[in-house]
Amino acid sequence: MFIVLLNYIKPLSEVDRFVGEHREFLDRYYASGHFLLSGRKEPRNGGVILCRAETRAEIESIISDDPFSREQIAEYDIIEFLPSMAATHLDTLKAI
Repeated sequence: MFIVLLNYIKPLSEVDRFVGEHREFLDRYYASGHFLLSGRKEPRNGGVILCRAETRAEIESIISDDPFSREQIAEYDIIEFLPSMAATHLDTLKAI
C-alpha cells in the first residue's frame, strides 16, 4: 500500500489548466484498482492518493502518467506502508 503526497510547485493557475486531464488520470487508475482514495490537501497546495501496487517502481510508473508530473506542476512523495489494522469495513485493505 502506498500514500502519494503531491505538492504543487507551480501557481494554482497552472494547476487549474490541467485539472481535467488529472481527473482523467485518476479515473483510469481507479478503474484499474490501483487508486483507493484521493483528494486535495487543505490548504490547496497539493493532494493525497492512497493506492495499491506491488512495487514502488509500479507507483513511479503510474505517477509518470499524471499530467501534473508531465508538466512539472507537482512534486511527489511516495510512502510505502503495510496496513496492520483497519476499521471493520476496511479489513480487505490490511496487509497479509
